[in-house]
Amino acid sequence: MGARRARRALPKRPSGAFMADWLTAILLGLVEGLTEFIPVSSTGHLLLLGHFLGFESTGKTFEIVIQLGALLAIISVYFRRLWTLATRWPFDAEARRFLIGLLVAFLPAVVIGFLAYGFIKTVLFETPLVICVALIVGGVLLLWLDRMNKIPAYLDADRYPYRVYFLIGLFQCLAMIPGVSRSGATIAGGLLLGTDKRSAAEFSFFLALPTMGAAVAYDLFKNRNVLDFGDFGLIAIGFIAAFVSALAVVRFLLDFVSRRGFGPFAWWRIVVGVVGVIGLAATGAL
Repeated sequence: MGARRARRALPKRPSGAFMADWLTAILLGLVEGLTEFIPVSSTGHLLLLGHFLGFESTGKTFEIVIQLGALLAIISVYFRRLWTLATRWPFDAEARRFLIGLLVAFLPAVVIGFLAYGFIKTVLFETPLVICVALIVGGVLLLWLDRMNKIPAYLDADRYPYRVYFLIGLFQCLAMIPGVSRSGATIAGGLLLGTDKRSAAEFSFFLALPTMGAAVAYDLFKNRNVLDFGDFGLIAIGFIAAFVSALAVVRFLLDFVSRRGFGPFAWWRIVVGVVGVIGLAATGAL
């Protein structure tokens, strides 16, 4: 990689950039919420945008915490169903089976994420070209999957076989490469394994809860010595922006993919990846 633009840590920015800080916080929060649950890679978008804006908070506090806003959106939309699962699983076999399925799908990310954390954070997350290539390749694969004429065998995310839950969990681990997309990897895995588009997207929502929750908690723990909540206002506005935009996405996504499929998201990935490569070349970062 060539020389990289210097990044400005939030707490050290000059007072004259106060308004720019807030606008950046809103923009990044909106991008996090809009991209977290669609198959375009929220991490890839945030890292590329941060790279070109020259932005990175101390200990990545901002980038880590605003993800909780997107998680809150899932909880608010599915609160009644989540509450039912939480209260009925001891005596409801169907609820218990779905929770076990979620655990089975979540476990591969725990193991691989723990073992590869250092490499992921210090190498993959610091290489914008990897993100751009992953966006383009993932977009091409998503186009192929979207046009695949395969009759789905599984229409209900609550009733996938345990084998399918586990394999979807393995596919999710591909998203540890920034630019791949956690939701995109789980949805693609589901489609290849015989699920329909709607249930695959819905299961990616539920799988996001333990996966993202654990990832945020582990990130906060690993960065505990360098975390800086000094710009609490900026973090709060980013959190709110992420929550509001993610709420809109979660409410419309299932109906959208049922009607339009994943083609629009695939083309968006390809465009962003190509523009990113051009931008890196133009700034001498390749």
